[in-house]
Amino acid sequence: MKYFATAFLILLTVLSVQSQTYEVGVMIGGANYIGDIGNTSYINPNELALGGIVKWNRSPRHSFRASFLYAKLEGSDSKSNNSRRQQRDYSFENSIKEVSIGLEYTFWDYNVHSGGAISTPYLYTGLTTFIYDDSGQLDKGFGLGMGDGTTPKESVQNQITFAIPMVLGYKARLTPNAFMGFEIGARYTFTDNLDGSNRATRKNKNPTGQFGNINNNDWYVFTGITLTFAFGRLPCYCDF
Repeated sequence: MKYFATAFLILLTVLSVQSQTYEVGVMIGGANYIGDIGNTSYINPNELALGGIVKWNRSPRHSFRASFLYAKLEGSDSKSNNSRRQQRDYSFENSIKEVSIGLEYTFWDYNVHSGGAISTPYLYTGLTTFIYDDSGQLDKGFGLGMGDGTTPKESVQNQITFAIPMVLGYKARLTPNAFMGFEIGARYTFTDNLDGSNRATRKNKNPTGQFGNINNNDWYVFTGITLTFAFGRLPCYCDF
């Protein structure tokens, strides 16, 4: 019986090394926003971001990838190095729920079936859609006549929009079927209201609610790690 168990474990190990068409795992790290409020640094993770990721390793040089990411976003003028923003002293909070699909391209061959040590830089892009709160969640008023420097309470107005992801990362094998990556990914969004700065896009069409550069859309950035586990049959790579 113990010989059978030993043989079974050896066979399972061999299969795990040679059957890694797909990867499933998690993403964890931080997120920051780039827009009309707060710090202007491009990479400045200040809120937690969590998600899941799935990959189909179509060849040693590219994978089709899908992911879900939840992140909080916040900005505060008091943390900016811009004196005009510090004097203005606006702040906001928001959150995004993101779904992204696209193509991950490796700089070097990354054959997960090789069984040896592998690592490579990679690029990812595709199409992202996400849900965010269009009410702005501003903590400071901006000329709405409140008198006390605060905005009136508003109900949450969830909106769905799109973004273009631009991701640079580096990944490597940890064990025969476990892989870790580190990535920095900027998302250019199709909205200028993650921070509530473009209130004219709301149903009330209130132009007095606009501030900042209304000709530039907002960005947000994910910085963190991915941990994935591979499974599936050994593929027959082709020209596709």
